[in-house]
Order: sequence, then structure tokens, then C-alpha cells
Amino acid sequence: MLSMTGIWMYVWLIIGFICLIKGADFFVDGSSSVAKILKVPSIVIGLTVVAFGTSMPELSVSVTAALNGNNDLAVSNVLGSNIFNLLVVLGCCALVNPVHAKWSLLKKEFPFSIFITVILLLLVSDFSVTKVIKGTESFSLGKLGGLLFLILFAIFLYATVKSALASRKEVQDEDYKVMSPLRSGVYIVGGIAGIALGGDLVVDSASDIAAAFGLSQTFIGLTIVALGTSLPELVTSMVAAGKGENDLAVGNVVGSNIFNILLILGVSAVITPITLDVTAVYDTFILIIASLVVYIAAISKREIRRSEGALFLLVYLMFFVYILIR
Repeated sequence: MLSMTGIWMYVWLIIGFICLIKGADFFVDGSSSVAKILKVPSIVIGLTVVAFGTSMPELSVSVTAALNGNNDLAVSNVLGSNIFNLLVVLGCCALVNPVHAKWSLLKKEFPFSIFITVILLLLVSDFSVTKVIKGTESFSLGKLGGLLFLILFAIFLYATVKSALASRKEVQDEDYKVMSPLRSGVYIVGGIAGIALGGDLVVDSASDIAAAFGLSQTFIGLTIVALGTSLPELVTSMVAAGKGENDLAVGNVVGSNIFNILLILGVSAVITPITLDVTAVYDTFILIIASLVVYIAAISKREIRRSEGALFLLVYLMFFVYILIR
């Protein structure tokens, strides 16, 4: 029989999900409206405003972990979240509606996300194949690596804003139904608050539930925390896909993955150099493979079909089992 404390863990979990869903709904509506007011394509908003808002839980968890000296959690959280975004978020979106990938995203932002993941692999492996093969030594992501990520993040933001300004000319004659600027702002702020609160509640309560079942903190960090902090991306992208805003859904996933690596790991490593074991190197390699698989599927016919979405979910299930048994 559950104690009152046990019951409250499940109550907070449900409240967290409600906050996430409603916050994501408000955030998609407000962000789409802002995109239309500014004559900017939804994909640009997805790559910036929405990506930042849905990355807030990862940022909060990772920076807090770095400040507390538990910054290995920062890397496992980011890697787990990015793999979840690619395979589960896009997989679920494809099951709702086949996800059409815009050519500009496939030509620039998606390859860039793969590129920075390769850089992450080189940095966390200490550029040493021998150390990875031995698998007994520790690895690190130092302050210089963190600074490099923050510089690349600034370049990414500059390029995205520049692209947004250029894109305004392409859509200025389109007729949009939009909310007022004030209402759009209220929806965005309220949505971010709901997403942040919901993410915190889900992560905290899910971690407590997992701990109550005797699961290790390492397993919780790489799975429960990573999945919990990725719920905003999942809910926001599925809401966007259900409303036909596929550009927003894909842009949100790719943008969030870029934010997670460059901003979150950049800030975490600059605060305190991150010490890792070889499993982090393996997980980074798995993230690169997952990125390439999704990219090939998206670029082959410029869309991710329902069958491919189901395949992504199956691959993620295999990854989850691998984490469970290793």
C-alpha cells in the first residue's frame, strides 16, 4: 500500500504533465503568432525561441549539476535528451503526421548539428582512440572546449538571425491570422513558465519514483532525467505536428539539440571541467549514428514517413535496453 509520500509523487507527476502539455500548447500558439507578425517563417522561430524555451529544463538541470560538482550528469542529460529528441520526438511526430523537412534545414542546421556532435566526440574522447579502446581511463571536457562551444553558439545565433531577416522579404505578402502582440507575448511567457514548471515537476517526481524502485542514480540520470527534460520537446513538437506546423516541429528538435550541446555543455564545462567515463564516449558515438540515420531518412524523400517514425521508436527502445543492461 502506498504511503502519502508515495501518492504525492504520482500526483506531482500528473500535475507536471498537465503543465507541460498546456504550456507547450500556449508556447506553440504564441511563437507561431510572433513568427507571422514579424513575417518570419515558423522554422526560424522553431530554431530559436521554441528551441530555447524547450531546452530550459536541460539547462537548469545541467547548470545546477555543474555548480554542485556533479557535472557528469550534464553530459549524460544532454546526450540522452538529444537521442530522445531525434528518435522519439521525431518518431512520434511522424506517426501523427508525416514530417516534411524543409530544404534549408537539411542543407544548413541539420548538418551543423551533426558537425558539432562530431566535435563533441573528439573532445570527450581526448582525441585518443587508444584510450577509448582500453576503456579504463577517465575522459574530460575542459573549459577550452566549453568556450569553443559558446563561440560556435554565438555564430549559430548570428547566422539564424541573419537568415530570419532575409526571410522576412519572402513572406511579407502572405495573409496571416494572428493574435495581438500583447496576447502573443502572454502566451509565450505563460507557455515557458508552464514548460519550466512542468519539466521540473516531472523530473523530480519521476526521479523519486525511480529511486523508490531501487534504480541506480546513473541510470536515472541518463534515462529518467534525460527523458523528463526532453518532454517539452516531445509535447511541443507533437502539438505543432498536430496543427500542421511541421517546420516548427523539426526546427524545434534540431534547434534544441544544437542548444543542448553548444549552450548547455558550453556553460557547464566553463563553470567546471567535466570528468567522464568511456560510456559517455560510446553514447556520443550513438548520437552521431542516430543523427545520420534520421538525416538520411529526412533527405531521401524530403519527409519522415510513418513507417520510419515507427522504426525510430524501435531503435530507441533498443538503446534503452542497452542502457539498462550495460
